[in-house]
Amino acid sequence: MTIRILIVDDHPMVTEGIQAILESYDDIDVVGALNNGQDAVDQVETLAPDVILLDLNMPGLSGLAATEMILEKRPETLIVILSMHDSPEYISTALSHGASGYILKDVPTDSIRQAIDAVLAGEQYLCTGAKGSLRPKISGGREALTSREQTILLELAQGKSNKEVARILNISVRTVETHRNNIKSKLGISSTAGLTRYAMEHGVLQGTGIQ
Repeated sequence: MTIRILIVDDHPMVTEGIQAILESYDDIDVVGALNNGQDAVDQVETLAPDVILLDLNMPGLSGLAATEMILEKRPETLIVILSMHDSPEYISTALSHGASGYILKDVPTDSIRQAIDAVLAGEQYLCTGAKGSLRPKISGGREALTSREQTILLELAQGKSNKEVARILNISVRTVETHRNNIKSKLGISSTAGLTRYAMEHGVLQGTGIQ
């Protein structure tokens, strides 16, 4: 049976390289190569991929938000995250959003095929560099953030207003405010600057252009 793969990454060299690797397999059909998360959400039902290889950090809709929206539209699609970042927060957040696998972009080429086969077999796949990085609690033993709170933290830490976050995630401003207060309470942080600092220190903002 042919495996339908969709590649979503805003770096053409990455996309072209992965596509060339996958097209060398007779049982894989690359049904599309997109450069942003919104296009993946819009086209997932038409392209009907079995597996999506999805970059975390892209302009516009983030890989995390795209993961949630794709799975809402087409739950049978499996998502393997592609990332340069091996931060525990990145990995745990991606998996909590519904990703079935996480691989780093510098992995050997055969790891991509291994990841595809593993998730299709119902297994969770972490490349060697990502294994052992998961942890149920954030540093200091505080209560872990939910997947939605982690998404909102990422947006807030990039300087977006409650209104902007509400528009991006298609939720109400009041809901954003509630999540924001819960995040501050869980992390013991009282200011937006503190949220940004936390996000930077824990790798949440890596790859977003904010240093």
